[in-house]
Amino acid sequence: MSDDWQRLLERAHALLDRLEGLLPPPPPEPDFAAVTAFRWRDGQRGGGFLEPVAHPHGIRLEDLRGIDEQKQALERNTRQFLAGLPANNALLWGSRGTGKSSLVKALLNEHAGDGLRVIEVEKHQLINLPAIVRTLEGRPERFILFCDDLSFEAGESAYKGLKAALDGSVAAAPENALVYATSNRRHLMPEFQQENQQSRMIGGEVHHGETVEEKISLSDRFGLWLSFHPFGQDLYLQAVDHWLERFGMAPTDAATREEIRRRALQWALARGARSGRVAWQFARDAAGRLGLERGR
Repeated sequence: MSDDWQRLLERAHALLDRLEGLLPPPPPEPDFAAVTAFRWRDGQRGGGFLEPVAHPHGIRLEDLRGIDEQKQALERNTRQFLAGLPANNALLWGSRGTGKSSLVKALLNEHAGDGLRVIEVEKHQLINLPAIVRTLEGRPERFILFCDDLSFEAGESAYKGLKAALDGSVAAAPENALVYATSNRRHLMPEFQQENQQSRMIGGEVHHGETVEEKISLSDRFGLWLSFHPFGQDLYLQAVDHWLERFGMAPTDAATREEIRRRALQWALARGARSGRVAWQFARDAAGRLGLERGR
């Protein structure tokens, strides 16, 4: 090799060394023993990594009011999963603020000591589900891949990756991972009146058009469906009372209690909804006001 080539190679190696020093270090390996919740983050050089959640939400199962049947069903499914028994991917759908995502977080707090871990995956990252699952292979923990507020607009194709991950690939589903998703839509996609016009009667049975069938086929891949509905007035006020007690600001006299109930109903009316989330928000406001009054 000539001296010119040798000098060129040395300069190339020196340049590569400088470039490597400018690149961010590889993310650390996830510590599944010490951390219970993670987020999937897209990598700068493609791929991605699991980012630990330093302070997972502390909500408890007993904090969730008015969804006893849903709690029982999803916790049973989760306990089956933790025991190594057959269990289903779950779709939690329905009205906003009724406890869908809070239920998943509460299950983590309840069963983290049993080996449950949660990995939050955003919609645009669903294409990475095979890569995420590969990072979990051989682990003794059990993982919930959590997709919160999941829905797809007309024309989006990302849902096809989710379909394949749930039940549409030649590869077997991972034994130590399930998908729990929440959505305001039962079929995760918008439904239009004109699509129902494609339906037809054959032999006395209704056969949906291709567009409707495509949408239904996605939600059908979740073996467990749980529906969540708006709160009635009494249930909403019970939730307010619970959160005030949790904040250590339960009213001590009948007049104050009645005033808080009146304000709680006005709060819900202004927001156009009665739900556990609205009750929690009102209780935070009311507890702060009471705290200031008692501090004076």
